[in-house]
Amino acid sequence: MAKTIADRHIFGNELCEIGKTRKDFVVLNADTKACNLEKFQEMFPDRAFTMGIAEQDMVATAAGMATCGDKVFLSTFAVFATMRACEQVRTFVCHTNANVTILGTHTGLQVGGDGATHAAVEDIGITRTFPNLTIIQPSDGVSAKALAHAAVDFKGPLYVRLHRNAVPDFYDPETFKFEFGKAITVKEYGTDLTIISSGIMLQKCADAAEQLKEKGINVRLLDMMTLKPLDEEAVLKAAKETGAILTVEDHSVINGLGAAVASVVVQNQPVPVKIIGIPDRFGESGDPELLYKECHMDTASIVEEAAKLSEKKKA
Repeated sequence: MAKTIADRHIFGNELCEIGKTRKDFVVLNADTKACNLEKFQEMFPDRAFTMGIAEQDMVATAAGMATCGDKVFLSTFAVFATMRACEQVRTFVCHTNANVTILGTHTGLQVGGDGATHAAVEDIGITRTFPNLTIIQPSDGVSAKALAHAAVDFKGPLYVRLHRNAVPDFYDPETFKFEFGKAITVKEYGTDLTIISSGIMLQKCADAAEQLKEKGINVRLLDMMTLKPLDEEAVLKAAKETGAILTVEDHSVINGLGAAVASVVVQNQPVPVKIIGIPDRFGESGDPELLYKECHMDTASIVEEAAKLSEKKKA
């Protein structure tokens, strides 16, 4: 499919469109141009506020506005939302169960062009430990647009993990549907193993599934668009029916999608699990595709690890 704009911009643009007919939410922006929400301020100046590079103040302000009855969206780079403002997110938003949606952009190794300091590779590991917080992540532009609508209707603390660069659309806008807490079955080729993806790694996983099929290894592919609460039913069904699970994520292997899946599996339906993601290291500058290859997160590496896991299952 044709390449689109980055999902962070698609999400922000869709909020602007929704804002034409919905007046029940406001927007705070950290002056980063992360989601095109400066456009929202131009369209609705009485419902948008630029907070400057002061993320802690922005999160505290959002929590205060939510306490007064507003539905609040706030936007900034994920490293600043989840680290610089970590205490405010935890205490002011999550502890009070405030109706605040946090848009965290520039996540994973896609941020190679902006340098290591701006690459959020630990954000899920931090935020999924916070009670009351729901975490979602689109896989392409189509899902980002759908998630914008879902987020406007959502009540309570919500973290939306968005990406820096454009990727080709994966889903068909005419048929795509999103439901909080439910994994999406992308491919159902057989019962040799299950690949569980989240975010923009989905296309690489889908390509790997096709290559594995050519090798006689038939996989189930799930898109775990909601990272918290995890769709435990889908995970356990995959463990029981396919006997092995490979997870793939553009995030640290520590306390991300793979760790969440492994925790569910080991406690309920033990099967071999392999986690593919960023090893215990920081993000760094460089071409994203080269970084993915270096971290064994490219399609070829996914195919290789899946084949190994299939053999391990047999053994």
